[in-house]
Amino acid sequence: MFYTETEIGEDEDLYRIRHSLAHILAQAVMEMRPGTTLGFGPPIRHGFYYDFILSSPLTEEDFPDIERRMKKIIRQGKRFYREELPTDEALARIDEMNEPYKREYAEELIRDRQLDRLSFYRSGSFVDMCDGPHVDTAKDIPANSFKLKSIAGAYWRGDSRNVMMTRIYAWAFEDKNRLDDFLAVWEEAQGRDHKKLGQQLDIFVIDNQVGRGLPLWLPNGTVIRDELEKLAAELEFRAGYSRVSTPHLAREELYHASGHLPYYAENMYPKMVVDDDADAENAQESYVLRPMNCPHHHRVFAARPRSYRDLPLRLAEYGQVYRFEESGAVSGLLRTRAMCMNDAHIYCTEEQIEGEFRSVMEMYRQAYSILGLKDYLVRLSGWDPEDIKGRSKYIDDPAAWEKSEAILARVLDSMDIDYRKSVGEAAFYGPKIDIQFFTVLGRDETLSTVQLDFAVPERLGLTYTGADGQPHTPYCIHRAPLSTHERMVAFLLEHYKGAFPTWLAPVQVRVIAVSEKFSTYAEGLVQRMRSKLIRADLDTGNETVSRKVRDGIDRKIPNLLVVGSREEAEQTVTFRRYGSRKQLALPFEEFEQLLLQAVRDRSDSQLDKAKG
Repeated sequence: MFYTETEIGEDEDLYRIRHSLAHILAQAVMEMRPGTTLGFGPPIRHGFYYDFILSSPLTEEDFPDIERRMKKIIRQGKRFYREELPTDEALARIDEMNEPYKREYAEELIRDRQLDRLSFYRSGSFVDMCDGPHVDTAKDIPANSFKLKSIAGAYWRGDSRNVMMTRIYAWAFEDKNRLDDFLAVWEEAQGRDHKKLGQQLDIFVIDNQVGRGLPLWLPNGTVIRDELEKLAAELEFRAGYSRVSTPHLAREELYHASGHLPYYAENMYPKMVVDDDADAENAQESYVLRPMNCPHHHRVFAARPRSYRDLPLRLAEYGQVYRFEESGAVSGLLRTRAMCMNDAHIYCTEEQIEGEFRSVMEMYRQAYSILGLKDYLVRLSGWDPEDIKGRSKYIDDPAAWEKSEAILARVLDSMDIDYRKSVGEAAFYGPKIDIQFFTVLGRDETLSTVQLDFAVPERLGLTYTGADGQPHTPYCIHRAPLSTHERMVAFLLEHYKGAFPTWLAPVQVRVIAVSEKFSTYAEGLVQRMRSKLIRADLDTGNETVSRKVRDGIDRKIPNLLVVGSREEAEQTVTFRRYGSRKQLALPFEEFEQLLLQAVRDRSDSQLDKAKG
């Protein structure tokens, strides 16, 4: 079922603790590295960080010393005093502190917010420009409730054109027990990190000569991609979709016409100017790598006259797109610059919107059930009519926004789907429903989305002939239940901890012969399974059987078969499921039927029952 996020307000006491610890971290670092310059030091989810321009480098080996200094400052129990100064005195104080980055930010605050005063917090000898809040005294911070986590580079104000600072991250909680509980979960999360599992299981690589954020899918990863695409194609076929295939690039003009270019220009690769016809005047054409598939699909809709009898028209494609994400945002498969999206666009009348949205949401439910995904929430994302400055991000049609958001709310209500509303997270052309999945650490990430577009079809002049014989503009529903291959595989790697169910596993069965004498029997089993499109292989190494079994477990292969003299004589196998120490002897034909059923049903339930 769909879940709603537990609404937990910001814990003000914990916020004060984390914010105060950030100041204490800064004080400790400046004691160790006199002449250090400060950036920002805010509380964040699970802890806090502070940015520095260090007078000399620090490494994680310095963490014990920093922590000792921080605990000493806490034991001293100094009060946190708030001071407010007129802006001229505040700027003079910042100059005395020799903090040029604080000065830059202070001038911006004074100018943009028209402030006449700035606030500072003093604790002992340490003073920082800050709006607070903080604890009353350092004694209010529980002992051993924090731990330094890591060091990273961070651009000042998050802008790659600015200076690179050193950021020290730390965890902090209400007490030591909660910190310890979190660290235990954190360790579990590290074992599920898709980047580590991707390398361990030969799923993908990022090659510097290819480029940052441009993953290369290895054979194992390509199997998973293919199986996910096969699942999508089957679900879409049953739901009446038609599959199309469109180019990876298009003329720049298409994206101007659709309205995407002004909104996405910063995230697009630079345009390519080519001589399209050397004999013609003004023959140069500008092309761009597409950041989304919808403009191409709109042109498919426009390729022939459409009637109301053609609607709804559902066009689907696993389409390759390219987005030039900021370097600091690129991370493994979760955030890439090249991605293959499980995209579809449904062109329909206004009367058909609710029925199509219900069908899409049912498809999402079915896909998640097959994948064994349960822990997620639904978010209805709309525009922010109160944000006058941000209105430029959206099509300016308040009536259309109000009507379209009401339609999506009715669909969710009619399906008894719990959801929360989010303001300011819509697409520029209409509201959307985001499906948020939870990571091991409890953070929610958008995995799937479905959007209602009331604007772009009209921009592009898309029409159909209605029952009245007149031209009408269709609505367009954008949907991507399986997200991109990249994001979905990253999420599934962490969800399954690399141990994929049989239907999705790169190697579904590995056969191990106890000695060379039985390799012919083992090879015959492999060939028989491969003839039925089972991904089976034979371990031909020289290691012991126990070492081969261990290797199969390390590779997280879901089904291991060991064969020797008894198995060959009786045409049986010794079967071992991943995650179980039990071994089961059974006729190969029986195992084969269970295996084929598991692949056909996309469920390992019968194989799990067989192992006992």
